[in-house]
Amino acid sequence: METTSKTTITIESTVHAPVEESLETMDRPEHIIKWNNASEDWHTLSAENDLRVARKFSSRMEAKDGSFGFDFWGIYDTVKTNELIEYTIGDGRKVVVHFTGKGDQTKVVTNFEAEGTNPIEMQKGGWQAILDNFKKYVEAN
Repeated sequence: METTSKTTITIESTVHAPVEESLETMDRPEHIIKWNNASEDWHTLSAENDLRVARKFSSRMEAKDGSFGFDFWGIYDTVKTNELIEYTIGDGRKVVVHFTGKGDQTKVVTNFEAEGTNPIEMQKGGWQAILDNFKKYVEAN
């Protein structure tokens, strides 16, 4: 019997905004395209999102110089309003996002299964940079 061990990576941030506001910004495509990038030389050209169980989300992410791009998509497995989102990415990896609201602050903790191509630290850094951009965008708007 063969078993495969999956590495789970955790990132987190505390957003200075109520959980309802934080989740709305994470949910709506017109906001997603403004914060969903890991660095200044990347952007999200389009986003679609239907935050309900068994529904799909997708984003088109590209380098601003046009040298590379990809579609990031998945299906929602669990949605508990203002608490938890679980989804499966198009390549089969699982992601769990916990929201803990306390007044005007929201702690966001994301656990995701690593892919096997890029180093763990690179994956963690990229996902953390996106979460940091989300925090900056929410707090500025």
